[in-house]
Amino acid sequence: MNPLIEHALSVFMAFFAIMNPVANTAVFFGLAGDKSKTEQRMIATKSLLITFFIIVIFAVLGKSIFHLFGITLPALRITGGILVFLIGYHMLQGSNSKLHTAQENSDTDVTVSPLAVPLLAGPGTIATAMNYSAAGGWMEIAITLVAFSVLCFITFFCFIYSSKILTIVGESGVGIITRLMGLILAVIGVQMLVEGLNAAITI
Repeated sequence: MNPLIEHALSVFMAFFAIMNPVANTAVFFGLAGDKSKTEQRMIATKSLLITFFIIVIFAVLGKSIFHLFGITLPALRITGGILVFLIGYHMLQGSNSKLHTAQENSDTDVTVSPLAVPLLAGPGTIATAMNYSAAGGWMEIAITLVAFSVLCFITFFCFIYSSKILTIVGESGVGIITRLMGLILAVIGVQMLVEGLNAAITI
């Protein structure tokens, strides 16, 4: 398989697992299910645009952030691997990690918090974006952003049709999907951690 295609698939699967559109659809419906279709569409659009903008910043400026704070790529991979593993571990238990838990607050705009941050653009998502984009050049950054934009479109349609999706999948289906995504995330986290430790040892 072409290395770029393989890289793109790896990036997409990592983002898909950590954002888990089906499980997040249940959260979205809980926060916006009582609103009109027009309001739901506006909330979904705004939250995903904010999420995409945040990921663009960290993907494009990843290396500059490293230099500014004196952070090395192995350090990012080790920390990101731990974060991603912990999120995956909690998902395997059938619950959301506290890093990606949405708590409704009527005094705030749900499009910003909790939907955009920390549910969609949480620490694990940011660490994943920086890990895949900072390791290469502009091609890797472009692949990371394209993969994430595709996932944002998928998540948007999941949000818009949240009531129908949840009726079809059901609570048990959401639980099964969450655990499967948790397993994938845990493995990705361990892989990031191993790569970070190997790079740190060889420095």
